[in-house]
Amino acid sequence: MADKPGDSLEETRAALAPTLDATAAILPLLVRPKPPRFDPGLNERWQAACKRLASTWSERHIDGIDNIRSTIFSLLAIALESKDVGVLRLGEALASACDRLEDETPPLRTIAALSACIECLGDYGGLEHDAFIERAEHFAKRLESSAAAAAYERSAVLDRLFAAESREKIERLHDALSALPPDAYALKTEAEDLIQQAEHLELWGIVEMARQLLRLVTQNNDLDNEPIRNSIIGLLKTLEVAINAVDV
Repeated sequence: MADKPGDSLEETRAALAPTLDATAAILPLLVRPKPPRFDPGLNERWQAACKRLASTWSERHIDGIDNIRSTIFSLLAIALESKDVGVLRLGEALASACDRLEDETPPLRTIAALSACIECLGDYGGLEHDAFIERAEHFAKRLESSAAAAAYERSAVLDRLFAAESREKIERLHDALSALPPDAYALKTEAEDLIQQAEHLELWGIVEMARQLLRLVTQNNDLDNEPIRNSIIGLLKTLEVAINAVDV
């Protein structure tokens, strides 16, 4: 007489029971989180310092590099406390790259490496990020290499493109200043964009003048004030002369 379907199912369940029990016992071990590599308090301070660094880096055109240097040395102090070779190497590489910002003509590669590293440091998890070890090694090497970057080799084509685009920016800046009331947001946005493009070509004179313009716009609420307005107009004229000198 053939077995009933129910009998076969019960036998299968009975045969699988030991395997299922063993699997159920292992599962909690598989989902248990890894123990942290670093003290949680130290990692919290690292993440807070990384957040401050991102803020000071974004405001460097207005505030200069002093705040950047201070925050990087805070990170370096935390790196020393971590006693981790990779973290310490990254902190030292950041400090060395920051030193190059004081050069008369900071290397473009250094600025690019700092921008990429600082953005990456803002990812979740801080020192406990799954890819932190690999990222720390990558950015340490990149920052170290950028410290010895060769001087930028000028390109006439890029200079002409920059000059043409920058003249259009100057026109938009004049339009924003002439609006009623003056368009502070447009003035700020165009000035920041001009700074960024001039940095890419290492046109540091234009960078500094555009920074002065940005400071005037961001630090003064009344752009209709005649002395402030005249100062902005004067800077725009000086910028226009400098931009024309690039296109030779």
